[in-house]
Amino acid sequence: MNYKFVYNDKEYILSEENCDGIFFETTEDDKEIDGISLDIILSALSQGENVEFTKEYYSGKCECNNQENLNKSYGYLEYHFYIYTKNLNYVINTLCEEYKNTSYNKLSREGKIDDSYIVSVIVCPCCSNYLIDIEQCTV
Repeated sequence: MNYKFVYNDKEYILSEENCDGIFFETTEDDKEIDGISLDIILSALSQGENVEFTKEYYSGKCECNNQENLNKSYGYLEYHFYIYTKNLNYVINTLCEEYKNTSYNKLSREGKIDDSYIVSVIVCPCCSNYLIDIEQCTV
C-alpha cells in the first residue's frame, strides 16, 4: 500500500520502501501495540478526508543532509491522528469511516477501548523518507 500527498506543489509517496520504521512510546514498558502495521497507517491516511501535512521542526537531521536548518532545528512535514486500543490491541483510528459516527468517550463507555495514542507521520521534505511515531496520550 502507498499513500500520496502534495505539499507546495511537490508530490510525496509514502510506501514500505521509504519508511524508516514505526517507533512506539508507551507507559506499558515500551510494549508495542498488537494489530497495528504500516498498511493500517497508510490505509488510514488514504481514508482521511482532510489530511494536511504541516511544516514542523525537530533537532534531528535526516541522513540526506539537504534539509532547511532553522536555529539548529530541521524542517519536516508532519501529520498526526489518533488510534485507540483495548488491552494493547489496535481497535480503531480517527480517520476511518467507522469512526465518523462515534467518539472516544462513547467507545470507552461501551468498553470497546481503554487507551489512546497519537500517531505522528514525519516526512523529510527533501528525500521523502519518513517515520511513524506512536505515543501514548490522554484524550
